[in-house]
Amino acid sequence: MPEAFICDAVRTPIGRYGGALAVVRADDLAALPIAALVARNPSLEPAAIDEVLLGCANQAGEDNRNVARMAALLAGLPVAVAGCAAPAWMRWRWRRAPSRVERLS
Repeated sequence: MPEAFICDAVRTPIGRYGGALAVVRADDLAALPIAALVARNPSLEPAAIDEVLLGCANQAGEDNRNVARMAALLAGLPVAVAGCAAPAWMRWRWRRAPSRVERLS
């Protein structure tokens, strides 16, 4: 299994339903911290990024697409960079996944 490296972290603002961020598309909002991370880590070559992983609280309606992939593209990352947006309700599956794998093997 390849190693994963976290070089830096930043988050988007927290909004509320119908608040000031309601008119901002999720992928546009998510592109801002991705672009900021690339800008403040100039030694990181964008082509060296394998994947963008985002937690996503709600993917419904217009936002029912791969927000991480779209945000990576909007942030100017290369087309080869993959993206995965995981809705918040999937967290319980991640915590339990290793025990399922152990039972299957």
